[in-house]
Amino acid sequence: MAKFLIVEARFYDHLNDMLVAGASAALKSAGHEVEVITVPGALEIPGTIALASESDLYDGYVAIGVVIRGETYHFEIVAGESARGIMALTMDGMAIGNGILTVENEEQAIVRADPKQKDKGGEAAKAALALFALKNRFS
Repeated sequence: MAKFLIVEARFYDHLNDMLVAGASAALKSAGHEVEVITVPGALEIPGTIALASESDLYDGYVAIGVVIRGETYHFEIVAGESARGIMALTMDGMAIGNGILTVENEEQAIVRADPKQKDKGGEAAKAALALFALKNRFS
């Protein structure tokens, strides 16, 4: 049994609840332990994962959050930089599933977050599980 950390940027409670539920269900159904930590925003997720990895407490990570396009350029910065940070960590060999939704509106987010619809939280957890298995295979 491995231990996974879900790092969530909780901004939209109802959407995060669905994403975390999907991710937790996928990890637990695979027989793993799950812990959830909340950070202020999506930009803080990669740094938090990097800090957590120094503890050797976790075998993999799931990044959870929702970024909805607004009227300013901020959306592009948050979406791009959070994804870049997560990708940099995965390139360093960390098992991370990226479940940060980057959408145009709340309706799109609901469809993607809902475990009964697109279940992007569950998909992110399954990606983390796949990377964890590959990491073990190549170790």
